[in-house]
This record gives sequence, structure tokens and C-alpha cells, in this order.
Amino acid sequence: MRAHLGDQLVIESPATGVARRDGEIVGLHHDDGTPPYDVRWSDTDDVTLVFPGPDAHIRHLEHEQPPGVGEAPPTTGEAAAASTVTRPAGTGNPGDIGRRVAVERRRSGLSREETAGRARMSPYYLAYLEEKPADPTLATLIRLADALGTSVAALRGGGIDLPPGQGHALLHPQLRDLSPQECRTLLSTHGVGRVAVATADGRPAVVPVNYEVVDDAIVFRTAPDSVTAAAAETEVAFEVDHVDDTLSQGWSVLAVGPARVVTDPEAVRRLAQRAHTTPWAGGAREMWVSIEPTNLTGRRITPADQ
Repeated sequence: MRAHLGDQLVIESPATGVARRDGEIVGLHHDDGTPPYDVRWSDTDDVTLVFPGPDAHIRHLEHEQPPGVGEAPPTTGEAAAASTVTRPAGTGNPGDIGRRVAVERRRSGLSREETAGRARMSPYYLAYLEEKPADPTLATLIRLADALGTSVAALRGGGIDLPPGQGHALLHPQLRDLSPQECRTLLSTHGVGRVAVATADGRPAVVPVNYEVVDDAIVFRTAPDSVTAAAAETEVAFEVDHVDDTLSQGWSVLAVGPARVVTDPEAVRRLAQRAHTTPWAGGAREMWVSIEPTNLTGRRITPADQ
């Protein structure tokens, strides 16, 4: 018998063949995945050390094996008992869940140990979940969502095609203007924002771009024949925001100022070196545009008691 973190241990009833008890394997004690296991039982949520007997089998989830854990060919009994876990529609790749968990954890300023403690799971399993394409159970996702202050749907990416802001409005909201320094803090250091430009035919357009903040200037890469290239040598508006649907609060920052093309080779080289990411749109985008904000404003929505 060999298992991975996140697999299920199922104990059958000797009399009826019906599953008597099952739990999620949250801890391994041997690199090759052999017993014993730390198991979180679904009926009690307790974690116990288990040495499986002849009435137990492993229900394998469809994920990549951790390094050093081999998968031995199942015996006849194990083959008959093993089942394939099908992910719900719209949940994305299993590895995407771990990446979203890691992002939400860092956004909350929590370590893996703190998050694992809140979610009542092994830190080793959380590390595996964040780094490998694991497919955790619904119970695990519920505990993680609660620990991170988000929702299961958000961790699964189920709302990826929905615009933010569909949560209920706060009962007593507070709309507060942000100072220029607060705006600069929220802008830095990089992310995805929207630049508003007038196209060649005179029509307005708002286009998302990957941006950096360098020496108080907002810079982004584009292609000479793109819509955003029209921002060069004009006054433009640039906006970035964040909305927390779970808590029904968020903020937005608006920067207005002249945009110019960066032509100095040394400046271009320095910008390329400091860039945190390549443009998500892909392709050859070597034209750097710099926006020098002359007006910086922002607002934040929070509960009135914050």
C-alpha cells in the first residue's frame, strides 16, 4: 500500500462491504508513501496515526506524485476498490488551486504554519498543495477558504469569468478619499492596471496593461502598432484597483499625466532589468511608455467602523 498526501484512506465494513470510515491523508512518515499515515477522519475531523489493516484501501486522487514517492502496481483488491475522482466543471487545473491558495496566503500576510494551523491541516500537506498539482477534497477547501477569509469558489477559480463586485453592499459603508502617499503605496510596485487613451479614429479606449512603478513613474511595455501606443505624447488616465467580493470592500487609484516613449537605450535596459513580469498578452512588446502623474487621487470603501 502506497499513498500520496491528499489521498483518502477508506476502511470497509467486513460484514457488508460498505465503507465504514474514510479520511484524508494529511501526513506521510515514509518517503515511499507506505504506512503509517496521519489521517483526518471525515466523521470527526480528528487527526490520528493509522496503521491500515487488511480492510483498508487507498482512494487515489489524480495528482502528481511528490518527489521520492513511487506508485507500486495495485493488487487485485486495490484495483477493484480504487476510484477516479472527477473535478467539478469549471474548477480549472488542480495546480491552479494551490497557486491561488499561495497568493491568498501571502496577501493575508500568513506563513504556511499559521495557515495550516487555522485550517487544521499539516504544514507539509499545505506545502505540497501549493507546489504540486494536488486536487484537495471539498472539506479541505472549505477549511482553507475559512482560514484565508475567502471562498471555495474563489480558490477554485469558479468566478474567473465574472466581473468583480458582485458581492452584497456593506450595511454601513464608508467611502474615504486617499492621500497622494496612500495612492503611491497602493500603486507600487507592479501589477495590472488600465490605461485610457483616444484611438486613431478619436474614440476612447480603456486597455489593461502589466505595469511597473519606477522612480514614481508608471511604465508599461507595448507594441508600436497597438492601441496603447496611442498613449505616447498625450495626456492619459491610468487606473488600478482591487475589489474584495468576500468582504464587499476595495479601493481604486487614478493617475493622470503626460505619457512619453522611453527612447534612451540605458533607460530601456534598466526598465527591462527591473521588470517583474513580461506582458501577459505576449508577443514582441519592446516599446516602453512612461506616465508621469501630475494628479493622483484615490478612494477606499470599508465598513464604517474601520
